[in-house]
Amino acid sequence: MSETRAGVLAMVGACVIWGLSPLYYKLLAHIPPIEVLAHRTFWSAVIFTGLLMLQGRLGDLRKALGSGRSFVIVGVAALAISTNWFVFIWSIGAGHATEASLGYFLFPLVAVLIGRLFFGETMVGLQGAAILIAGVAVAVLTAGLGVAPWIALILAVSFGIYGLVKKGLKVGPVVSVTGEVVILAPIALVVFWLRYQSGEAAFGADLRDTALLVFSGALTATPLILFSFAAKRVAMATVGLIQYLNPTLQFLCAVLVFGEPFGFWHAIAFPMIWAALALYSLASWRQEKARVRTVSSEVRSSTT
Repeated sequence: MSETRAGVLAMVGACVIWGLSPLYYKLLAHIPPIEVLAHRTFWSAVIFTGLLMLQGRLGDLRKALGSGRSFVIVGVAALAISTNWFVFIWSIGAGHATEASLGYFLFPLVAVLIGRLFFGETMVGLQGAAILIAGVAVAVLTAGLGVAPWIALILAVSFGIYGLVKKGLKVGPVVSVTGEVVILAPIALVVFWLRYQSGEAAFGADLRDTALLVFSGALTATPLILFSFAAKRVAMATVGLIQYLNPTLQFLCAVLVFGEPFGFWHAIAFPMIWAALALYSLASWRQEKARVRTVSSEVRSSTT
């Protein structure tokens, strides 16, 4: 199997796990989201730290957390991703999986906007049009439902901030994610203690719930490892396109499995978002194609 094909399969696997994760978190809807988040964080820390230990890379983790600047960056990233995880877990249990999927549809467009605002990245015409259409779709949904899609906006923005902060790190994704969950692990332990003190802890009270809570670490770690593997072997334009599988599956879980309402205003706003993503994907594909042509031309010039 070629490296590229293996990377594509890994990316598809990661997105399928992410996309079907609402089915898993729905099984834990009777447990407070903060306890679910604490277990997701703690068991992820155990798995990632163990993985780095097996690879002999704990030194990389110490380096990532060693300097004050790096520790602050990892800490801010941890805050952003924990916010994202908490809102997602809560939204599934509260019956807002449709809006959660909207957040991950919006994320690529938010990422482009963040790149423009913070890094001065050039926005081609189609990308600007995509962001404009997405903005109109959010406005339509807000006007129609009488309330802004806050869940979707928080998920998209928190993940966008997470990506923005991670640009300041010079370590690999597995090391940085390990640092994030290690920083959050003491908070998770405090949550465990408070839940046990109140006599309401789900962990240990029921075998099924206990197993599901422990498995949340593997559910978090596996797709991140697959994504890291894929990102090194597949063109970013391809990675971007495959990533849409994640919110698409989340959307199908919400509407077809959970039976969440998909009304008139959703039927207007969601196709607008999908159209915006189509424009964004076309722009990304063109940029990638132009980059490959430029690189090929430079290689030919250097060999003549």
